[in-house]
Amino acid sequence: MHRNALRRLLHARRLTVSLGAAALMAAGTATIAQTAAPAAPAASGGKLKVGFMLPYTGTYAALGTAIENGFRMYVGQQGGKLGGRDVEYFKVDDESDPAKAPENATKLIRRDQVDVVVGTVHSGVQMGIVKVAKENNTLLIIPNAGVDEATGPLCGANIFRSSFSNWQPGYAMGHVLAERGMKKVVTLTWKYAAGEQSVKGFKEAFESKGGKVIKELSLPFPNVEFQALITEVASLKPDAVFVFFAGGGAVKFVKDWQAAGLKDKIPLYGSGFLTDGTLEAQGAAAQGLETTLHYADGLTNARDKTFRLDYAKTYKLQPDVYAVQGYDAAQLLAAGANAVKGDMTRKAEVIKAMEAARVDSPRGAFTLSRAHNPVQDFYLRKVDGRENKLSSVAVKSLADPARGCRL
Repeated sequence: MHRNALRRLLHARRLTVSLGAAALMAAGTATIAQTAAPAAPAASGGKLKVGFMLPYTGTYAALGTAIENGFRMYVGQQGGKLGGRDVEYFKVDDESDPAKAPENATKLIRRDQVDVVVGTVHSGVQMGIVKVAKENNTLLIIPNAGVDEATGPLCGANIFRSSFSNWQPGYAMGHVLAERGMKKVVTLTWKYAAGEQSVKGFKEAFESKGGKVIKELSLPFPNVEFQALITEVASLKPDAVFVFFAGGGAVKFVKDWQAAGLKDKIPLYGSGFLTDGTLEAQGAAAQGLETTLHYADGLTNARDKTFRLDYAKTYKLQPDVYAVQGYDAAQLLAAGANAVKGDMTRKAEVIKAMEAARVDSPRGAFTLSRAHNPVQDFYLRKVDGRENKLSSVAVKSLADPARGCRL
């Protein structure tokens, strides 16, 4: 094919992705390498452009899809408009690959000229997106990745989060186990930001109340060869084990833990991602596991009841925390867009409105900290059947310390 014709073909593939074609288009969009010089900001009368940079393949693929589903559902409930403007979607598969993050984020910002980037799941990838968003002063809403730096040393006026910091769920579980009088705990995680920072939060809370983390074990992401580490945990005979795994890795770990005969011998606890969106695949191995997270099955607020019914009707699936975070990312964007009647060029006013938002979330209403991270309740949940059932509020209105943030 002639080079100019090839370029035109690649350019033509830069299409708005319909919901029905989402999975097919994600991979195709991600492979396009062409970039364009930034254009003037879109006029308020045009479409509001949302760029999804999420994992659509690999370990975290289901998580990326749930986030997008939640976001689209909220926008759909508003008649497909935010701030009076039709919403247009662009997608890039981030492949959970930190090395590709700057290039992929740049595609959405410079080539597609989106008004906002919504992404991502993997904390390592998130660091690359944050860097590019800050360099281009592009609005960024983080719908999952909890990397502490994003609302810590790298915080910015244009960077918001609708999920959590890695520190928060770990801290909540450390508080729970200390209150239960446990003294010796082993931690186990993938060796990457999400896992290491979750363990750090757990350790801070647990040891501040007299407990001791006697061993911190890890393996490279996304390695799922857990047997040697499980054997080592058994030899240490701790009072309990705290782990951070998610997605397909969480499924395999929970099954391997049961297969090793430890399920009824050493109590296993985790950040809520251990059992969120994974219960059907984990089956009996997950029954009885306790985790801490900012969402749970069995919440009694009206918003959650409506959300769950609408999500099940729309997608023929039960929602999980990832869908909630996507839904709330759209709510947060709506707060900004509505305040300026869709004129996203009035960036300072958009940011001010988002900072002041009180988000009526299915998880329970939350506000944002000075670093733009949710201040929210963290729940203790217990697996019962295919649900992470609410046991209690582990920590009320937990705010990330935002260490290093200068906002």
